Amino acid sequence: MTIPAPLPAVPLLHARGVTKSYAVRRAPAATVLSGIDVDVRQGEMLSIVGPSGSGKSTLLYCLAGLERADAGEIAFDGTRIDGLSQARLARLRRDRIGFVFQSYNLIPSLSAAENVALPARLARRRTPDVPAALSAVGLSGHGGKRPGDLSGGQQQRVAIARVLAAAPDLVFADEPTGALDTATGGQVLDLLRAHATGRRSVVLVTHDLDAASLADRTLILRDGAAVAELSRPMPSDILDVLHAAERTGAAS
Repeated sequence: MTIPAPLPAVPLLHARGVTKSYAVRRAPAATVLSGIDVDVRQGEMLSIVGPSGSGKSTLLYCLAGLERADAGEIAFDGTRIDGLSQARLARLRRDRIGFVFQSYNLIPSLSAAENVALPARLARRRTPDVPAALSAVGLSGHGGKRPGDLSGGQQQRVAIARVLAAAPDLVFADEPTGALDTATGGQVLDLLRAHATGRRSVVLVTHDLDAASLADRTLILRDGAAVAELSRPMPSDILDVLHAAERTGAAS
C-alpha cells in the first residue's frame, strides 16, 4: 500500500475534554466519556478501538455532532460545532461529512442506485457516478434493487458507496465491515483508506485490530478514557496496549 504524503499540521477536527454521561431511570448518571482529547488531521485515517462499552461509538457520535457532549469543545475546520444549532449542524453534515452506520440507514422505498445518489439530490449537487460507486464495492448490476432485496452485507456496501460517492471532507465509519465477509471487508477498508487523502479524512471505529492498523493513528479507549494513542501500529501493538489496560483496570 502506498505511504500517504506528510499530513497538514492544522487538524480538520479538533476535540478537547469531551465528556458524556447518561442517566438510567433513577440510578446515578453513568459516565461514558471522561474528558477525551483527539485531533483528526487532513488526509489521515484515525481508528478508535477498545472493549465493548468503552465509549467508542459515543465518541464518534459526539465528534460528528449527532449527540451533544456534556462538556468539552469540538471544532470542525476551525468552527466550533458543539454550540451550533441543529439546522446548522444538519447543513454541515449534509455538505461536508459522511457516515457509515452499523444499521445502514438506507431508504427502503428507494433502489440501491437512488440511495447512493440521495445525498447529492438533497444538497442539490451534481449526481455522482453511481454505477462506478456501486462497482467499487462489488455491486455492479444491483443498482435497481431495493434494500429489502439485498443481504445485510450488500446493504452495508450500498451505504458505503453512498458515502464515498459524495466525497465528503470527513467520513465517520462505525464498524463498517461488521456484516461483511473477509474479502469484501478488505475491499471496503481499502476504499476508506484511499479516501483519506488531501483534505479528506476518515475516522473508523472497529473491533478488528487488522482494520485498525490500516490507520495512520489509533486511539485506544477503556472505560470512557483514552489510555493510549499509537502511530501506525501493528495489530500486536494495539493488542498489547489493550491487555495492559485490562490488567491495570483489574488491579485497581
